[in-house]
Amino acid sequence: MTTTALDQQAKPQRHKVTGDVHLVLRRGDQVLYGQRQNTGFEDGAWHLPSGHLEAGESVIAALIREADEEIGVTINPEDVHFSHIMHNSSSGGRMAFFFTVTNWQGEPTNREPEKCSALDWFAVAALPDHMIAYCREAMQHIADQRTFSTFGW
Repeated sequence: MTTTALDQQAKPQRHKVTGDVHLVLRRGDQVLYGQRQNTGFEDGAWHLPSGHLEAGESVIAALIREADEEIGVTINPEDVHFSHIMHNSSSGGRMAFFFTVTNWQGEPTNREPEKCSALDWFAVAALPDHMIAYCREAMQHIADQRTFSTFGW
């Protein structure tokens, strides 16, 4: 085997990261959550409106798209404020981007009833009892104004 072939063989494979966007939709001291159903993961848990980043899409565009698809609200890019990024170990590693929005158009409605049984507002200081663990931790980091964390490593 040549030196070049040995060097290539010894290098670790580059990790490909899945990106997720999470909407912290705030109305005063309350945040909107949806209750998961029929997803196969943490059904019954409350979670922020969220979704995957698609190829060729910025995280801001993804957040705006997901907000429209899941809860029917329109968000202007200038109203999206970065809150937190979490490197989550699930599925081999994901980057979860959390953005806070306090100004939007439309009334939040459940546009995905096959995956979400209910929408409800919860006080920032009184999170729902049953939440996905990484989301609960991220919300605590956001409350403490910490913009970066890791989870599950």
